[in-house]
Amino acid sequence: MNFGKVITAMVTPIHPEKNVVCRKRIHRLVDHLIETGSDGLVVAGTTGESPTLSHEEKIKLLTEVVKANDGRAKLIAGTGTNNTAETIRFTKEVAELGGFDAALVVTPYYNKPNQRGIYEHFKAVAESSPLPIMIYNIPGRSVVNIEPETIIELSKLPNIVSVKESSGNLENISQIIEETSDDFTVYSGDDSLTLPILSVGGNGVVSVLSNVLGRETKAVIEAYERGDVGLAAAKHRKLLPLMRGLFSSPNPAPTKYLLNKQGIDVGPVRLPLVDVDEEQGKKLEAIFEQSKES
Repeated sequence: MNFGKVITAMVTPIHPEKNVVCRKRIHRLVDHLIETGSDGLVVAGTTGESPTLSHEEKIKLLTEVVKANDGRAKLIAGTGTNNTAETIRFTKEVAELGGFDAALVVTPYYNKPNQRGIYEHFKAVAESSPLPIMIYNIPGRSVVNIEPETIIELSKLPNIVSVKESSGNLENISQIIEETSDDFTVYSGDDSLTLPILSVGGNGVVSVLSNVLGRETKAVIEAYERGDVGLAAAKHRKLLPLMRGLFSSPNPAPTKYLLNKQGIDVGPVRLPLVDVDEEQGKKLEAIFEQSKES
């Protein structure tokens, strides 16, 4: 299943005074992301601060994104937890909302399952889910890496259709691409690896960068796909300082800062995260200005 080339891991707009998920700001952000080139949106993922959202807030966020999207972009809901039964229950609930094309299911965190446990977790979710499943491999946050052999075996299950790879291991990612079927899609989970992963046969990126520079993110992929590798590489290199800058504080604080400065009001981050300070903000703005297309 192909979800497009640029899937934005969208932030969650929070009302700055009321500290609640904000409907008006959600609609403005969704319009902004689609207008600047997003083919799809991941909602309530890591960049969406899902650990700080209550169940009721997640449902509100997902419902409002469906309304704002109005069928324009592919929608993927973050439904994964470290509790298999809860992941199944929540994925079914999201499917009942309607409007979502897939569920993003993260490697169970904190529990530290072995590879057999990881396989059985995803198998149980996939067999119960009305939605196709995108695996989310992010060992930096979940502690456990999903080994290539496990992802390859999972890809044989009918309802597991894609993987967001944030392991940073290009050799493993290449093996996954080589040993899965052509209709199993592999997305970079790190903006800095988008071009390398495309070069070995990947499908695109689940991007943080595209929250703030969507057109530029897409321009790299478009240049590569039309065969202008030199231009794609030059554009990629130009964006690298901002890719690093967006993780100079815990994600998504820098991204929210830049969106707010652009006039896309998404409010603050929630504790235990904190907003970037004035000094860091000025550095981010300078990098952002240098990264934009002239």
